[in-house]
Amino acid sequence: MYKRQLRMYPVSLTHLFFFPGPHSHLSLPLQLRQFQSVDSGHSGSKKELKQALVNSNWSSFNVETCFMMINMFDKTKSGRIDVYGFSALWKFIQQWKNLFQQYDRDHSGSISYTELQQALSQMGYNLSPQFTQLLVSHYCPRSASPTMQLDRFIQVCTQLQVLTEAFREKDTAVQGNIRLSFEDFVTMTASQML
Repeated sequence: MYKRQLRMYPVSLTHLFFFPGPHSHLSLPLQLRQFQSVDSGHSGSKKELKQALVNSNWSSFNVETCFMMINMFDKTKSGRIDVYGFSALWKFIQQWKNLFQQYDRDHSGSISYTELQQALSQMGYNLSPQFTQLLVSHYCPRSASPTMQLDRFIQVCTQLQVLTEAFREKDTAVQGNIRLSFEDFVTMTASQML
């Protein structure tokens, strides 16, 4: 499901993680060495992934984003990823990083409210400024000028894609409106988010 959704937004990315330089097309032996250097406890856990991934301001990726990404690439449903899952995860992060950098117009390493509104609009989401403000207030640190780091951008955009796919399954007439009971709504969102 996620591979199909990513093709909707073909882009290229690079910048700063624990890997020096752009490595979007790593060979498996190199990825294996890098995975092993991160997988110190030989568990492929979200804790190890969190320690390995950093934003442009050197903050670690938040645990919710790491948990979401491990769930996406954990083929065994064990809560851990192996080297193949890590390889797919790395490509996923690089794609989102390229997109993030494309919308980071001032090259600050973070996305402002205005940049996020433009990004969502250009991705095809017709969302109100109030909704974008809600995202910013929920996912960005509180400050006079809150900005979104890469980890939260990945989390927000992936969740929007998952919810959009769930909505489209119910919107069989492709009208942009659906009628649901509360339980259907909760079931639809919970099954997509868990």
